[in-house]
Amino acid sequence: MVVQDEFTDEQTDRVFQALAASTRRDILRRTLESEQSVSALAAGYDMSFAAVQKHVAVLEAAGLIIKRAEGRERLVRADPRMIARARALLAAYEALWRARIDRLDDLLAAPAPPPNTQGG
Repeated sequence: MVVQDEFTDEQTDRVFQALAASTRRDILRRTLESEQSVSALAAGYDMSFAAVQKHVAVLEAAGLIIKRAEGRERLVRADPRMIARARALLAAYEALWRARIDRLDDLLAAPAPPPNTQGG
């Protein structure tokens, strides 16, 4: 299942860890809709600005968002290319598991072998 554009194990861990928190998933959703300042993002949560900055840093380390400076503000936007790579990774896992389930279904549907009638 190795593809040139696939994540390394470390990158995969960072992406899934970043997506494990609901606040980070919400930040990602909001920055997919439009680029926003970290201040504007922080205003939407009942947590400190520093806590939101930490969430943004985790998403940035995973490559899911891009942060840039504009004057004194830090603007954040989702990186659709990285999200597409993550989606492709999940699709590969889905295909792997669907194939395994299909094989299991085939095994379960196959006729059972005749019982061994020889005494042992």
